[in-house]
Amino acid sequence: MRIAVRFKADAAIVSLSGKFLAGSDGPYLRQKVKDLMDAGTKKLIVDFEDVPYIDSTGLGFLAGARVTVQNSGARMVLANLNAHVRRILNDVNLTQFFAIAAGEAAALTLLNQPAGVADEPPGFAKGEPRAKKRTASGPEV
Repeated sequence: MRIAVRFKADAAIVSLSGKFLAGSDGPYLRQKVKDLMDAGTKKLIVDFEDVPYIDSTGLGFLAGARVTVQNSGARMVLANLNAHVRRILNDVNLTQFFAIAAGEAAALTLLNQPAGVADEPPGFAKGEPRAKKRTASGPEV
């Protein structure tokens, strides 16, 4: 897997390319997200445009990255999920914990909305308990 980090406006964009499989990618990505948060990044987009497949390593990275970002007071949006990656996230009930955008522009729009809007994953009303299981994957932005 190839990993590239760039900045657009005040958002860090972590672009992933290749299959997200077991190996050294997970720990490296976790450290990269931690380094971005330690440097003061408050808006993060994880771009999956060139990721055809994700396994449990990738899922573990996403769960850990969400906690790291949340604990730093930052916000994160997943962008460009293909059907396979989205299905895997749905199958393990992880989509409910992430803001998901159709592309980079939509992700930037979400992150530039007032605090609280991008923090509520699709399908949840403000203040609704998070333990409630969603029946639909929610609309893409």
